Amino acid sequence: MTDTAKTTVPAERPGALPDYQPQERFWPYVELTEQPTPEELAALDPDLRTALYGAADIPFSFTLVFPRFDGPEYERAVALARQSAEYREVGTGDQFRVRARFYPSDVARMRDLFVIAAQHPGCEVLVDDRPVPFARELWLPLTWFLLPR
Repeated sequence: MTDTAKTTVPAERPGALPDYQPQERFWPYVELTEQPTPEELAALDPDLRTALYGAADIPFSFTLVFPRFDGPEYERAVALARQSAEYREVGTGDQFRVRARFYPSDVARMRDLFVIAAQHPGCEVLVDDRPVPFARELWLPLTWFLLPR
């Protein structure tokens, strides 16, 4: 039955209370067990974050995303990723990824992490949380000009 169903009273009980009283809410969303936090919603998509919070106070960033890989370098890569401005682990099993966001002021740590993670398949480079053409081959190496000599 939907919310638009009419209340019914059996014919043998005139004047009795109806058997069914529809609620004023839409059925599939009557009792949600958990609502996502605004931070979780903003983490889903950069366009959603911009719509919710505006783009004024979001600085330019690079995000390195990489899966688990075998070898002793993985622990070092995770240690470098934890030193980033924002560190998150997402997914489970084969879909597990480490996400580390770096701002231009952290270019040295970003380069050190990229040198380790780029050797393994599945490493991605995002510019402002978006996949950008040539992000790995052009835009990321251009930031290395910010390294002090």
